[in-house]
Amino acid sequence: MPFRRSLYKTPAQLRAMVEPGLITAAALDAVRALIAPGVTTEELDAAASAVIVARGAESNFQLVRGYRHTTCVSVNDQVVHGIPGPRVLEAGDIVSIDAGAQYQGWNGDSAITVVVSGDADATADADVRARRERLSEVTRGSLWAGIAALASARRVGEVGDAVQGFIERTEAADGAEYGILRDYVGHGIGRKMHEGPTVFNYRVADLGAEVKPGLCLAIEPMVTSGSDATFIEDDDWTVTTVDGSDGAHWEHSVAVHAGGIWVLTAHDGGTADLAPYGVVPVPIA
Repeated sequence: MPFRRSLYKTPAQLRAMVEPGLITAAALDAVRALIAPGVTTEELDAAASAVIVARGAESNFQLVRGYRHTTCVSVNDQVVHGIPGPRVLEAGDIVSIDAGAQYQGWNGDSAITVVVSGDADATADADVRARRERLSEVTRGSLWAGIAALASARRVGEVGDAVQGFIERTEAADGAEYGILRDYVGHGIGRKMHEGPTVFNYRVADLGAEVKPGLCLAIEPMVTSGSDATFIEDDDWTVTTVDGSDGAHWEHSVAVHAGGIWVLTAHDGGTADLAPYGVVPVPIA
C-alpha cells in the first residue's frame, strides 16, 4: 500500500517544528529592518537568505521546482509570489514578503506586509499610504482572528469562517470593500512546506479535517483593496490584481498540541496578538 503522511505530528515532531519557525521569523525580521526607499527587492531576498544560512537552515522556497529565490516579494498590485529582482522600492509602496526555512527536515513558513516609510509630499500620496496601511492592518487582523479561532475550533474550516468574518466586520466599519483571494489558500506544514489539509481563507461548506493535537497549519490570508480577481504575470509566478488594486499577505505557521496552540513563526508564540481574543498560547513541551 502507498505511504500516506499523517496530518498530525507526534509531540517529538512538534518540538522539531519550533526551530525552523524561529529561523523563518528571524529572516523576516532582517527583511523588515532593511525596507526603505531605494532598496531593491533582491536586496531583501539576500537579507533573508543570509539569516537562514547563518542559522544552519536552507530556504524551502528554493526547494520548489523552478524557483531559485529565498523569498517572494510582492509590491503594490502584486499580491503573492512576486520574484525578487532589481525593482527599487519607493516611499508609500506596500510590500509583502513571504519566506520559509527548512531545518533538519522540518519547515517554517511566514509572511509580512510593510508600507515603505518616507516623505509624502502630496496629499494624494498620504491618502494612498493611509489606505495601504489600513489594508495591511485589516489583513493582519484577519490572520490573528483565524489563529484565535483555531484555539477552540473542531474543524479546520472554522479558521476560514473567522478570517472572512473579520473582513466582513471591517468592511461594515470602514465603509470599504476588500477582496479575499479564492485561488490561493493556506495549508498544512511539516516535513514539507506544503502539506494537507487545505486552509481556506473564506467560508466553505465542508469544514474539513479535525483540529486535534499534532495539527500544524500555515494560515495566510491574501486580501486586496478591490476585486479578488487576479492573473499570473508573464514570469509564471507573480499574482497580480486585475483591477490594479493593492494586495496584502500575512502568514504564520501554527501548531496545535495537547496544551493548546503555539504560533511557531512568532517569537512570543503569539502571546501579544492573541491576548485581545482571550487566548493564551502554550509553549510546546
